Formats: sequence, C-alpha cells, structure tokens
Amino acid sequence: MTRIYWDTMLFIYWLEDTPVFGEQVASVYESMLARGDVLCGSTFTIAELLVAPRKLGDESLEKRILQFFDSKDIEVLPFDIAAARQFARIRAEAKVSPADAIHLACASAAGVDLFLTNDAKVRKQFVPGIRFIDGLDTTVLIRPSE
Repeated sequence: MTRIYWDTMLFIYWLEDTPVFGEQVASVYESMLARGDVLCGSTFTIAELLVAPRKLGDESLEKRILQFFDSKDIEVLPFDIAAARQFARIRAEAKVSPADAIHLACASAAGVDLFLTNDAKVRKQFVPGIRFIDGLDTTVLIRPSE
C-alpha cells in the first residue's frame, strides 16, 4: 500500500474535469485504485477546495467536496503540531509559498510515500518524510506489467 498525497490542483482538475488535466488525474486515480494505494489530502486541501464553491454560491459542489473528504476514499491528514514544525522547517529552507509549505508539511509529518503536484517548483523540493515528489507525468504508479 502506497500513501499518495495530492496537491490541491489535482483535486480541482479532477472535480471540475478540466479539459487539459482532468482525464489525466482520473487515470492516475484509477491506477491508484488498481494498485490498492491510499489517496491523501489534508484539512488545508479541503479549505482551499471550498473557496470556489463559496464564491460561486455552488452548494452542490461544496456538498460533494465535503462528502468525498468525509468518505473512506481518502485519508485526511491534519495540520497539527508535527506538521507545524515541518512547515517552519520547509519555509526556512525552501523557496515555496506558504500554501505549498503547508501541503508539504502535512504530507511530511504523516510520512507519505509520494506527493503529486503539477507545480514544477514544488517538484524540485526534497522534503524529509516524503519519499518522492513527482508530477502528473509520473511513472512511479505504472505497474511492471503495463
């Protein structure tokens, strides 16, 4: 079982089925399911995802997001004291935004195996506690028989 943390943009591409990346993220998710991987996000991911539905007054989308994050289909990681300590280290050592540092800190504190992002700057980071940081074009999820 591999624990894979998705950066917020991946959820946006997937939930909104964006033309360029929505299908690619759906394919990654299907591959994860076939491998028995665990999808991870954080409480901060939920907060970021709820902004657009609130701005648009889209209660249906807000409800879908909350239902998904309250399901067994995702492990929601907290921004707790351990993550706060990681956040401070990441912000002091890396040149990433506070939001990216929160995501990396939550993933690091939880010891995830893979952090997936579509942000080239984040992909270049090395963060103790995260085995791999990669993008949507990752080959890590491809099974040997594929």
